[in-house]
Amino acid sequence: MSHLQEVHPARPFALGDADGEQIWFGDSAFVFKATAESTGGELFLMEATMPSGFSPPLHVHHDEHEAFYVLEGKLEVVCGSECYEAGPGAFAFLPSGIAHTFRTTGEGVTRVLTFALPAGIEHFFREAGRPAEGPGLPPPAALDIELIESVAIRHRIQLVGPPLGPS
Repeated sequence: MSHLQEVHPARPFALGDADGEQIWFGDSAFVFKATAESTGGELFLMEATMPSGFSPPLHVHHDEHEAFYVLEGKLEVVCGSECYEAGPGAFAFLPSGIAHTFRTTGEGVTRVLTFALPAGIEHFFREAGRPAEGPGLPPPAALDIELIESVAIRHRIQLVGPPLGPS
């Protein structure tokens, strides 16, 4: 069952470029721009900065749809039996209930806006990640798959396969 929290009504707000909760997740950096707490549970939005080769395990969200908008770099996105290449300006929608993953490809970092509807997935990222200790990417680190799996279960996310291998 999902971690339930009291959700307050949505209210207007704006965040600057450097504003938002900063999380390190493996070797990636996330900045939360909109959360359940700030949107009345309606929308989650984060800017993710990921090094080349980053890939989460193949997984299924049971409660939220997820979408990506690529700002910089490239993604290989797998959703069900579909595979997409996504470069700057590309958008990918991943419906709940369908196994999906992605891998950053190419040189340098990939920057992506990640949306989830409804909000709430930020609780998973907080538990499976850690507060950022500074700006930019964290030191290189492999994903702790055992931790991710134990946290995912509490947030109705099911790991069903490994991350994508090297490109």
